[in-house]
Amino acid sequence: MKNNYRRLKRTILLRTLLIALLAAAVGYGLLTFVVDGVFQDAFAELFVKIVMGITRKDYGEASHIYFMVFTRNKVLWVAIEFCVLFILFFYIAVGRMTRYLNQISDALEKVVGGSEEPVVLPVELTPMAETIAALKTELTRREQEAAMSEKKKNELVAYLAHDLKTPLTSVVAYLTMLDEHPDMEQEEREKYTHITLEKAFRLEELINEFFDITRFNLQDFVLEKKEMNLSVFLEQIADESYGMLQEKGMTCAVDVEDDLVVWGDTDKLARVFDNLLRNAAAYGYENTQILIQARGGHGRITIIFTNEGPQIPQKKLEMIFERFYRVDDARSSHTGGAGLGLAIAKQVVGLHGGTISATSDSRNVRFIVTLPSDPPDAGRGARRRKRTGK
Repeated sequence: MKNNYRRLKRTILLRTLLIALLAAAVGYGLLTFVVDGVFQDAFAELFVKIVMGITRKDYGEASHIYFMVFTRNKVLWVAIEFCVLFILFFYIAVGRMTRYLNQISDALEKVVGGSEEPVVLPVELTPMAETIAALKTELTRREQEAAMSEKKKNELVAYLAHDLKTPLTSVVAYLTMLDEHPDMEQEEREKYTHITLEKAFRLEELINEFFDITRFNLQDFVLEKKEMNLSVFLEQIADESYGMLQEKGMTCAVDVEDDLVVWGDTDKLARVFDNLLRNAAAYGYENTQILIQARGGHGRITIIFTNEGPQIPQKKLEMIFERFYRVDDARSSHTGGAGLGLAIAKQVVGLHGGTISATSDSRNVRFIVTLPSDPPDAGRGARRRKRTGK
């Protein structure tokens, strides 16, 4: 809502009227006492003498010049006199206005400088004082968020650097052993080769987290949108999750309407849904099911990822989409991520004109994504397709 500076407007109006009245009064006084009043003859005689001294003209010619310059153009001189007086008085009065600007400038300098002093301005500038105070509060909040984010990032970089050593050491150790024992039995060689491969995959994940941190801080997301069948897209993501879910004995069920179409960036939306699925798998209970649902209506498509897992407190739910935030403070060697997945998901969904949120109760955790869509076709049926691990 735009501020209404009524008091300031009244002050400026009153000052302007006062200046005009003062200029008129002084001008009238000069006109009465100098031009038309008791000093008229003295002023005229002085002017005539000056003209005679400068131009060497006689008294009659000098008097005629006085008549042509002053008496004949009396109205013009009165107008010039009024303008000069008005400008003079206005310049004196505008000093108060410039003091307003100086006070605003001083208040802004204090805000930028991080001063803890309260913002104090004249009563006419109360709306401006409130705006500057709100700006000060917002800047303080952003500085605190930036400092906290930087702290979390530095901690995670330190954690990741430390975590890199473990799989790297294992990879080097097992490869050294395989290299130094060429006569090792085939079964044992396959065992150590498999362990080395797992450690290498974990090393790759940690390196990717480093890249995630760099990209999120330095790169603006640019969307390359095209028409995509969201129904088929979600089913493909569920199919590709089989190997990841099998480790915890989990399954994934897909319940989506047919031919849900969105206009979006396929690669970036794939990352959003993959992050949500991985998050559900990482924090869900073993031997449970993850359910992916999608429905369209009223120009929107709603996608819900539901997993069975421990309840997330409301306070943490409000922070879950902040970058570098992790629900569990302890880093696990398998689930310890950089805390960027959900933050990136929120940014990508927002760029698509959608929203993302999370809810949690004693049994289930749900992530809800909405994306804009064309109005759904009439008579579109729903289907439920279930995928289970073998």
